[in-house]
Amino acid sequence: MLQLTSDTYARLVGLALDEYPLEACGLLAGPLAAAGVPGNLARIFYPCKNDAASARIYTVNPLDFMRAEKDADDRHWEINGVVHSHTHSEPYPSATDVAAAVSPDWHYVIVGLKRSAPETRSYRIVDGKVVSEVVVVI
Repeated sequence: MLQLTSDTYARLVGLALDEYPLEACGLLAGPLAAAGVPGNLARIFYPCKNDAASARIYTVNPLDFMRAEKDADDRHWEINGVVHSHTHSEPYPSATDVAAAVSPDWHYVIVGLKRSAPETRSYRIVDGKVVSEVVVVI
């Protein structure tokens, strides 16, 4: 399960809508997880530049990633997920998304913009396997 604060949720959906028709991307961070237990709370969303500038793929800008990681470290938090939008397809990880997954502990959040209202889904990607998880806005 992924818990998002209402502000975090509003910001990530807002960025997806603002960046349309291009894919948007950003990072999530929250309190450090216990040893061996992934963090399930995302308290902040860091909007990032999509260096791919594409409607089909995203690449998180490395400088934005470094800034987010430093801010999270300063808060004694950790980066615990990545967000991107799918502008013309279902909010489900593509083969490219699965191949780019960097950590089995991360939440992979996709905001789907294919329909009239945004659809937000989250997944865990471990060893190439995609598992859907519940998103709770608190």
